[in-house]
Amino acid sequence: MSLRVLTALEARVLAVLVEKQFTVPDSYPLSVNALTLGCNQKTARDPVMNASESKVLRALDELRGMSLVNRVSGSRVDRYEHNFRRGINVPGQAEALLATLMLRGPQTAAELRANSERLHRFADISSVEAFLTELAEREPPLALKLARAPGARESRWAHLLCGEPAEGLSAAAAGEAPARDDEILQLRAEQARLAAELETVKAQLAQIRSELGLA
Repeated sequence: MSLRVLTALEARVLAVLVEKQFTVPDSYPLSVNALTLGCNQKTARDPVMNASESKVLRALDELRGMSLVNRVSGSRVDRYEHNFRRGINVPGQAEALLATLMLRGPQTAAELRANSERLHRFADISSVEAFLTELAEREPPLALKLARAPGARESRWAHLLCGEPAEGLSAAAAGEAPARDDEILQLRAEQARLAAELETVKAQLAQIRSELGLA
């Protein structure tokens, strides 16, 4: 994939087009007005946006320049359709997962399975994880498994179409942190042990000097 990093609005526009193709097929391709309403939805969106039609139009122009969106003529109002799957060369299952991540932010595999059901019905969570892993192993990668948050039972996944998420390290990188922490704790324990031994030696030396009558 030789695409530049997308802006948050470009990713939202693209994901809404993917979503609406499945959820409201009678209205698809979408007009700018319908697309703007979809971008600014208050439900099933994270973060919630308040984009103007002019900004959505600019995002559409940029996406068209990357061959990710097409303008459909022949009606009184211009309408737009996505070319996401072909544009980044992914199967429909991966397209559904990426679109759901772009719409709702980082999610666990279980959340992704539930939230992407109208775009693609996955048989089980393991199949979701298999496609996510495949996206993460691409070059360049399109998805990232985030470090598990304190108290969380599962790690969340994020897309990389807008660049590296601001939520910290991947799960693989975070796995190195406990090892470094353990090493630091071991070094501190060894330092404390040596300090205690030194104090013992000093005390013994002082006793010997006293017994010998040395100042």
